[in-house]
Amino acid sequence: MAIPEVEEAAAAKETFWLNPDRLPFDQAEKELSFTMEDILDAQRRIRRFAPFLAACFPELEESAGIIESPLQDIPAMADSLWKDWGMTGQDGIQKGRVLIKLDSELAVAGSVKARGGIYEVLKVTEELAFRAGILKETDDYSRLKEYREFFSGYTIQVGSTGNLGLSIGIMSAAIGYRAVVHMSADARQWKKDLLRSKGVIVKEYEGDYGEAVAEGRALSDKEETSYFVDDEHSSRLFLGYAAAALHLRKQLEEKGIPVDCDHPLFVYLPCGVGGAPGGITLGLKYVFRDAVHCFFAEPVQCPCMLLGMAAGEGERISVQDLGLTGRTIADGLAVGRPSGLAAGNMKPLLDGIYTVKDSYFLDWMRRLKETEGIVMEPSACAAFGGLRALAGKKGTAYCREQGLLEKSARATHIVWATGGSLMPEDVREEYLQTHLQ
Repeated sequence: MAIPEVEEAAAAKETFWLNPDRLPFDQAEKELSFTMEDILDAQRRIRRFAPFLAACFPELEESAGIIESPLQDIPAMADSLWKDWGMTGQDGIQKGRVLIKLDSELAVAGSVKARGGIYEVLKVTEELAFRAGILKETDDYSRLKEYREFFSGYTIQVGSTGNLGLSIGIMSAAIGYRAVVHMSADARQWKKDLLRSKGVIVKEYEGDYGEAVAEGRALSDKEETSYFVDDEHSSRLFLGYAAAALHLRKQLEEKGIPVDCDHPLFVYLPCGVGGAPGGITLGLKYVFRDAVHCFFAEPVQCPCMLLGMAAGEGERISVQDLGLTGRTIADGLAVGRPSGLAAGNMKPLLDGIYTVKDSYFLDWMRRLKETEGIVMEPSACAAFGGLRALAGKKGTAYCREQGLLEKSARATHIVWATGGSLMPEDVREEYLQTHLQ
């Protein structure tokens, strides 16, 4: 049977797909690969490493080694967008409070990938140190700075379009590992240059993200002392992202923002292969259960998760199979095939996925700078499309069906800004001056 959203997405049209397999969280929880205890265990490990991170990175001294991002109101940007989309508050969905989660400003790696990528490197580091007898769980982990020579005997490799490579490469090199990042043709030159400046080996490929990952995995498998960070299948990355929900809960409490059945939370997350938004959604659903509604954003030429989930094919389908190019100005989202791990866990959890034309990424990037003075990369701006999707007919129907229309004035919307603070000034200006049809 033809699925309208799959046909629309295959024609590179802007699409909004609502997940028919989503379940109430009490039921969904039974189908997940991860538990709340897994997420709490990840958070405890992150805290154990905090003294070490503070010792490695001067920018983390003030936060005592905790890598976290601000949660900020963006009323001027929100008002501007609501007006565009006819959100007058007179009928349909009422205007709620809109905030931005600035993972674009995360220390060390400047993107959401600092969460999963750095966590996985730390998990590997802990395992190696325990096995070698140079560390116990009760130790002060800052002592690991003395063991750079030990870690230099190991290699950590990853395939990436850019941001995951930055987080894995920078963290691995700081610990002492030989770090190798396999980068696809979509990766921006400045990201390659930054990695090389940190002592990371960058291997470049003419193909897409999938080729870079496959080549990196194959090369790593040939080395006994090499570890490959697999963005498509890594449960460690997933849990590193999921832990973000625990800190977000604290930030919302500090702002006096309730999240419950009468005060819904809507979260909009840019999606590439699906690990980061999938992990964050997992954490959010465990923390806020049915009070949170999560939506992924993808470029019209790279709707890999939408196609994988809507067609029921998961990682068995690629955007190129349906004639799409897989090319986008949002380099962080230039992925042709979704993560099977993410797609499987999102089946009972995710509320929906929408796609966005490249021109909007740049328009919203400019408008955010003009209204709020915030600059983030085009990939991150995909999140703003969630407000538009919800304001449309299908979004309004979804809210009506879920009993959310009458609660929408009390709702909170979080746009998850996934990256951008490490962009060189000339690259920012190039984006800001680029206008697409």
